[in-house]
Amino acid sequence: MVILFIGIEIFSGGLTSFQTVLASAMNTDPPKAERTLDGFLQDQGGTIALVITVAFLLHVVIVRVFPAARYLYLTGHLMFWISTVTVATMVTVAPGSNQLTLVLCGAGFVAAYWTLQPLWMRPLMRRVMPDDRFGFAHTSSLAALITGYAARPLGSREKHDTEKLKLPRQLSFFKDVNVSTALIICVIMLIGVALADDKVVGEAAAAMDAKLSPWVWALLVGLRFAGGIAILLFGVRMFLGEIVPAFKGFSDRVIPGTRPALDAPTVFPVAPTAVMLGFVASTVVFLACLGVFAAAGWFTLVPPMIMLFFVGGAAGLFGNVVAGWRGAVLGGVVSGLILAIGQAVTWGLFEKTAPELATLADPDWYAIAWLLKAADPVLGTGTLWLVPVVALAATVVTLLLVHRGEKRRGDDGPEEKGDAVAAGKA
Repeated sequence: MVILFIGIEIFSGGLTSFQTVLASAMNTDPPKAERTLDGFLQDQGGTIALVITVAFLLHVVIVRVFPAARYLYLTGHLMFWISTVTVATMVTVAPGSNQLTLVLCGAGFVAAYWTLQPLWMRPLMRRVMPDDRFGFAHTSSLAALITGYAARPLGSREKHDTEKLKLPRQLSFFKDVNVSTALIICVIMLIGVALADDKVVGEAAAAMDAKLSPWVWALLVGLRFAGGIAILLFGVRMFLGEIVPAFKGFSDRVIPGTRPALDAPTVFPVAPTAVMLGFVASTVVFLACLGVFAAAGWFTLVPPMIMLFFVGGAAGLFGNVVAGWRGAVLGGVVSGLILAIGQAVTWGLFEKTAPELATLADPDWYAIAWLLKAADPVLGTGTLWLVPVVALAATVVTLLLVHRGEKRRGDDGPEEKGDAVAAGKA
């Protein structure tokens, strides 16, 4: 875990610098709002903590009772953010609700999401991990699902797999993901420095070293970013080597038959080239949207580089397992569009609670916010109780249908090797 978080810290710092330079290069400023995320967390922090606690206990009960709910959601930081988005949206659509109502209603909705999200990603995950050692628990699932379906007509993984691309001998160094990552990010950083305000770049470079040239600083940021990714992937491999067998020992005694559902980086080592293609494609599309939106006077986008990497990378990876490099590029395009349009249309929704949630968001955050907002005409009466009732009822029905379908097919579980291989080839 220490190695994993060191990698995340290093490359996240690079992404922050990346975002600062690109925002200056595009001559954009973050939109204004009445409230801030810090203020919202001060007001509702206790409510959010209670939602996380109650929702996780309810999630464990659901997984224990229903055999089809085979994954336990364990992406801790997203458990916090999903709960925050849910509470912020509920406060928006039903501002008069007391804390007890927010906690119970929010917990029911969040528990349903934690239970179902790894399940709707399972068909794609079985292509990535045929042995079904763990599930996918990340709020990029909407972009990954859209990519998985949309990429089907584009070809097959067997013909266009990103990890088997044949490059000219002069470009063979691109096969090393660390080299290709460093080169791509360095080039983008140098272009950003050339176009950005000298004062902004100078301040960013001075934060690293007061005597450092902005151009050298741009190269160092790109190299540190690539180094952070290398450490991150190494930490992921170590993490998986420990957490999966450890969780199995726990699940055999407490929740038999369950598997952990883990964060997006746990699948990145499967196809690191696809991850980079998805990230680059999502960044290019987002920046194009930034320019179009600014020219049209619609909205000033803020490049969310961390989200573009994780969401674009995840969608690129899942696109690759369906259609190779074509699917990986499509995943990046889909991610860039969702993050750009989602940020523009969702900022106003959180304007009076925590508008930064629109900037920091993954695709599933937008889906959660607008799904709850769609119920506004009903929830405007002052009750939120329809939210957990409908969400949990839908969860139970889904789990019963999935279980019945598995029994009819004779699927005894993911341990069956034949079923795993068949799913991987489907």
